[in-house]
Amino acid sequence: MGLEASKGEAVPAGSAILRAISVIEAISTADAPPQLADICRAVNLPKPTVFRILSTLEHAGLVGREPGSKRYTSAGRLNRLAGQVLLNSPQSAARHAILEELVEQLGETCNLTIPNLNSVLYLDRVEVAWTLRVNLGAGSLVPLYACASGKLFLAHMPKRSRERLLRLAPMLPHTPATLSDPGRLSLELEKVRRQGFAVDNEEYIPGIIALAVPVRDGDGKVVASIAAQAPTGRLRLEEAMEFLPQMKQAAESMAQTVDW
Repeated sequence: MGLEASKGEAVPAGSAILRAISVIEAISTADAPPQLADICRAVNLPKPTVFRILSTLEHAGLVGREPGSKRYTSAGRLNRLAGQVLLNSPQSAARHAILEELVEQLGETCNLTIPNLNSVLYLDRVEVAWTLRVNLGAGSLVPLYACASGKLFLAHMPKRSRERLLRLAPMLPHTPATLSDPGRLSLELEKVRRQGFAVDNEEYIPGIIALAVPVRDGDGKVVASIAAQAPTGRLRLEEAMEFLPQMKQAAESMAQTVDW
């Protein structure tokens, strides 16, 4: 979604709350972190007004600025709030049912995730009875670069946004297979874009592989991911590729529940 005013209309002059919401929406839906002038055009408000709103939102921890630049981004408090809203969405039951059906088809643990700043946020997870248990329930966060879903999100976002997110924290090697080198990760993301899915070959947890497919909104934007995970002792990555048709079908069903 590009940076634009809702229906091209100005926010009502006396509505301070609606003005603040419109500014947050302009920042959150921009293809790249916007500057003050970009936000003013999007919300049809004068610079002094928008600047005051931004200052208040910054103080509240809802928006921030890119280090060393005048561009605005959503901040930690806003991202945490967005995640909690989705975790408690009325559509949660429908999404869980889709995951349950997929797990029944595949016989492996499946989860639903969304991007959350420089992490992947688990919205839901349906597990099978593994001997090896992995504590990644709803609300868990995993670095974008270290898992299949995260690489899927990185591969489909603008380059500037991707580079900004990867600069927010060190790219630590969680296992010997983690793609913590920016050059190697970049090559992997090109491959993900071409093939339309992503894999995790023991890159976050030793002995665990994963396969992820995108969930797209009505505009075709990748907004979530469905991933299947399995222990390497039971499933090889090459064998997991056979799951793709069922996973893509589940992703299409999940897209019908998108309310974000």
